[in-house]
Amino acid sequence: MKLEISTPKETLFEGEVCSVQCPGKEGLFQILDRHAPMIAILTKGRVKYEISGDTSPHFIEIDRGVLQVMDNVVTILSE
Repeated sequence: MKLEISTPKETLFEGEVCSVQCPGKEGLFQILDRHAPMIAILTKGRVKYEISGDTSPHFIEIDRGVLQVMDNVVTILSE
């Protein structure tokens, strides 16, 4: 699936991943390949993602934001 993480100033990451873990308003949640469409509010914390073909997890700190999953694309708009 494709992951896009952006702020109003820049794109922090764009690429193919196999999983994304986010800090949601109700706690941590994970998105996997072919996830159902959804929208979620994100809180301060770390977005953890695993790049396809790479076994090491990667992290990006966010203050808050919004996540959308649609057509196997995860879009995170954060501050």
